[in-house]
Amino acid sequence: MRIAVFGATGRTGKHVVEQALAAGHEVVAFVRTPAKLGIEHARLTVVQGDVQDKAQVSQAIAGVDAVISALGPTENKPTYQVTAGTENIITAMHAHGVRRLVISAGAGVGDPNDAPKIMNHVVNLLLKLVARHVYEDMKQVVEKVRASNLDWVIVRVPMLTDDPPTGVVQVGYVGKGMGMRISRADMAEFMLRQVSDGAYLHKTPAISN
Repeated sequence: MRIAVFGATGRTGKHVVEQALAAGHEVVAFVRTPAKLGIEHARLTVVQGDVQDKAQVSQAIAGVDAVISALGPTENKPTYQVTAGTENIITAMHAHGVRRLVISAGAGVGDPNDAPKIMNHVVNLLLKLVARHVYEDMKQVVEKVRASNLDWVIVRVPMLTDDPPTGVVQVGYVGKGMGMRISRADMAEFMLRQVSDGAYLHKTPAISN
């Protein structure tokens, strides 16, 4: 399978790229600064660009079978760049006939299946107070993906760690079978599985270790 990875130079995105290559996939890594990727492989194509540029995004998506986005806001400002970038990804996927989209989002972005407990409400309130624009950006991203008419999976995560992979991922919803943290390596493995697994199609599972 040929997979386009957005956010490939991020701490989670690098795991996605490495694991996809290890699994035998071809990878198109969309990056702003290629030197930050630090990965070379015969099945890796690096496309330099800005996710705000429609033509560059379209170039990366042409000819792929699936798209994984590990994009996330880098600043708490009302620019909503991840939303704009995701719109470009969705537009390009429609244009090139690519159906499967797997994205990540924070667990604070809710789902009707959630059953948040008091602590979840407290954490979410604090998030909205200290990082309101980050929250709003990802909330809009999730709304855009839900309305995209693509074969999407939205993987929601709690606190991320750089711990080694455990190989054990707990899947649930906020307040129902979800822990407080997950390693980026385990998150990447779960996201990668969703490019071909239909178990969570059109769903927003919350995962943890």
